Amino acid sequence: MTRFIFITGGVVSSLGKGLASAALGALLQSRGYTVRLRKLDPYINVDPGTMSPYQHGEVYVTDDGAETDLDLGHYERFTGVPATKQDNVTTGRIYQTVIGKERRGDYLGATVQVIPHITDAIKEFVLDGADGHDFVLVEIGGTVGDIESLPFLEAIRQLGNDLGRDRALYVHLTLMPYVAAAGELKTKPTQHSVKELRSIGIQPDILLCRSEHEIPLSERKKIALFCNVREESVIPALDVSSIYEVPIKYHEEGLDEQVLKIFRMEKDSVPKLARWTDIAQRATKPEGRVKIAVVGKYTQLLDAYKSLSEALTHGGFANNVKVDLDWRDSEIFERENPAVYLEDVHGILVPGGFGERGVAGKIEAVRFSRERKVPFFGICFGMQMAVIEAARNLAGLPNAYSSEFGETKEPVVGLITEWMQGNVRHERNESSDKGGTMRLGSYACDLAEGSRVRDIYGSERINERHRHRYEVNITYREQLEKAGLLFSGMSPDRTLPEIVEIPDHPWFIGVQFHPELKSKPFDPHPLFASFIRAAVEQSRLM
Repeated sequence: MTRFIFITGGVVSSLGKGLASAALGALLQSRGYTVRLRKLDPYINVDPGTMSPYQHGEVYVTDDGAETDLDLGHYERFTGVPATKQDNVTTGRIYQTVIGKERRGDYLGATVQVIPHITDAIKEFVLDGADGHDFVLVEIGGTVGDIESLPFLEAIRQLGNDLGRDRALYVHLTLMPYVAAAGELKTKPTQHSVKELRSIGIQPDILLCRSEHEIPLSERKKIALFCNVREESVIPALDVSSIYEVPIKYHEEGLDEQVLKIFRMEKDSVPKLARWTDIAQRATKPEGRVKIAVVGKYTQLLDAYKSLSEALTHGGFANNVKVDLDWRDSEIFERENPAVYLEDVHGILVPGGFGERGVAGKIEAVRFSRERKVPFFGICFGMQMAVIEAARNLAGLPNAYSSEFGETKEPVVGLITEWMQGNVRHERNESSDKGGTMRLGSYACDLAEGSRVRDIYGSERINERHRHRYEVNITYREQLEKAGLLFSGMSPDRTLPEIVEIPDHPWFIGVQFHPELKSKPFDPHPLFASFIRAAVEQSRLM
């Protein structure tokens, strides 16, 4: 029997619902249960693929090619369960589905309304594919009281009735602010948030109270009394030094025990948290540290690179070191010498991105790392910049550029017009829609014999997740390889370059895919583990 846990939030956004959902999923897994996590997003975009990173943070891509919310990255990193396109839905996608049915005549002349048609579509999404899992955790985006989230809250209210008390549980995450002038924590925001939730028919079973200060027992009793929950179901959610401590802290506060108690399952299992204890130890007590410069264009909003920063942290776990990230806006290198900012770093990473802003600065960062023999890692757009830099400065093609930014005499990087996914051929052109039209999801890559990447992976063929519209032009391969840039990874049909490297450099690799999306704290991605190992070696030389 599958049980459903609905996680809502109140007071303010960015309290950590996604992290709380992931941590609870990990705790239930530690007791031997199977879990699946899903996210309901209230915005009208069909998916976040066309949204600016400044608006929504990174776009997390699944193996099956869905562009999803960044919280799905937390879910995968904490549980190891691969997310799919069925694990994230938006208001836009729900309405698109319902309107499509209406146009086909599926509603037999009925007036299509929010209730029951929209809420039924949401319920169908929540329940679809849930069989076979002990728990399905469903996070509702936004905060209680938002107009946009009302259909989703109504749908999970109805599901509570449909499923019954033995199969549905509500967790509500709120803020308990500390008012310094008064010298005390305030419970009123939590009380009002729960009141708002109860006004639409949902009584929370568990309250997670985010706070920067310890919550006294007297305040927990007060919250329990005014919010109609049991005292032991008021769970403090305090700040920690590493997100990988969260599962342990939640367990210590009794979150997983309360969930099982409400479901009358408290004696069914014992948690096994050894691997989380080990990860927390590596996060908080490293044996050394390295400094990595991340040269990008969205460095003012670090959520734009969430999976990337976590994958670098995982690379640190693999080498028992703390990874200090030095975020640098690439535009600064268009005005100033990169050496001023990069002289003391042990590795340089140029991440993915779109648009021409900051391109020249990224190319300068690549050049610095190549000439100074500093470990370099280029991801997606970062690989393309590495190829352009090599074409200009090694292969004698000063006009090398990307057609993404307009016509160019030397289109070393150009629009992918067609590619194979299994036995299916995909075709695109300049007039294609922007949303959902990139090369998305998991694709195979063959690794060259004797290459560094083949040694790192220990495999001839790999599968990695992609999200890009432009690709390195294969017609320039011979010129570039003669200049010293090895094409060490290719698509199985040998038409799309996937990986480049410089063999006589301490560590210089560019990949067209996004390896950060598959890294886990307990299973660091091999490229990130190897990159940080090279950075450790670099630190010993400095």
